[in-house]
Amino acid sequence: MTWDPEAPGVLRLPSGRLVRGRGLRAPLPPGPPPAYGVYLLGQQPPPVDWESAWLRWPDFRLPADARRARAVLLDAWRRSAGERVELACGGGRGRTGTALACVAVLDGVPPAEAVAYVRRHYDPRAVETPWQKRYVRRFEPPGK
Repeated sequence: MTWDPEAPGVLRLPSGRLVRGRGLRAPLPPGPPPAYGVYLLGQQPPPVDWESAWLRWPDFRLPADARRARAVLLDAWRRSAGERVELACGGGRGRTGTALACVAVLDGVPPAEAVAYVRRHYDPRAVETPWQKRYVRRFEPPGK
């Protein structure tokens, strides 16, 4: 029910959970579709054939509602224990990288190390702006 760890865009979290990041401007990768997708866009995305959530998140910015973003990302992290979960924005780097770094924090990566973790294991150019990096550093681990 989860991703092939070798599939394009799949990030292995320290717990072993797998989450896929991708850019929506590229074609859907081969293989099974997600069971759940989180779409990080300034405008509502087109419908998909699987369960999904939309976070209003303009390009190069931060989520419009930080509280909702935390709830959606926590739900995505929980689902990733047994479902194919993807996080995606237009290009698959800035917003997607930021969201993946936040999910890594939820999985136990210290906030100060989460951007480097995602850059090392997902995309070296993930998390594009200083405010996105700051958002991740300030993202609270579970239980705080």
